[in-house]
Amino acid sequence: MIEQDLVDKFVDYLVVNRHYSDDTKKSYLEDIKNFIESLNENGGFQGFTPVDRFDVETYLTFMDEKKYSDDTIARRISSLRSFYNFLVRNNFVKNNPFELVQLRRKGRKLPRFFYEKEMEQLFEAVKGDDLLSQRNSALLELLYATGMRVSECANLTISQLDFNNGIVLIHGKGDKDRYVPFGEYSQSALRKYLDDARMKIMTKYEEQHDFVFINNHGKQITSRGIEYILDKIIKKTSLTADIHPHMIRHTFATHLLDNGADLRTVQEMLGHSSLSTTQIYTHVTMEHLQKDYKKYFPR
Repeated sequence: MIEQDLVDKFVDYLVVNRHYSDDTKKSYLEDIKNFIESLNENGGFQGFTPVDRFDVETYLTFMDEKKYSDDTIARRISSLRSFYNFLVRNNFVKNNPFELVQLRRKGRKLPRFFYEKEMEQLFEAVKGDDLLSQRNSALLELLYATGMRVSECANLTISQLDFNNGIVLIHGKGDKDRYVPFGEYSQSALRKYLDDARMKIMTKYEEQHDFVFINNHGKQITSRGIEYILDKIIKKTSLTADIHPHMIRHTFATHLLDNGADLRTVQEMLGHSSLSTTQIYTHVTMEHLQKDYKKYFPR
């Protein structure tokens, strides 16, 4: 099937050229599959070339009737726009029917983050000298110290850590590298973990690789594994919020700005290609200021 060949070529492009993670690749595939299914429900899928603006409008109606959230609709349109951009660039189709689609979006949700006292509870929950506590402490410290994405953390290798200069080289989205400092707390936790827990677990299971964070059998940890660890950590605290790894990233950015960091500096450390993406955190810090004002100002 030619259409499947086109999808396979697109997936190869995402993996080889863009260096996207398996989770991102699966997300793109799911979005393309959903679009094909919707066309099959509304007259039949005839291939990617005949798709026109009417088919796109039909798909938008289909998603609306299925009660998809605004974020889901926006993500799927974005995925399909990228897919068709790839097809156009490589002369597989002539036009991108998703190019001019504009969605009415509700106000963007402010990213959730932890206050400093809440982070202290998380750090308290991972204290301990047993092997997995050492790993969990190093993991939490590094995520907070650098704001790196979970996929970046899962794929981090020892050679990317520069303890002499307190710098970590992060391989980001789209093959974009960046250097981010990491402080004495994370350095200390990492050294202890690498010299003790990681070495003992790797030796026990006869594993040999360069990935920093491992599961309890010595293999490279997955993004899902990191999510599981963070979920277990928060259950040891009195915090009631659900935790998502991105919350640590949001917390990193928010705390930097709260303490006077420059927006462009935060942009570089987060690996955002656009400053407008980073600017969402200025709204978070302003909301924080408003809450403190109402709480502490006598009038």
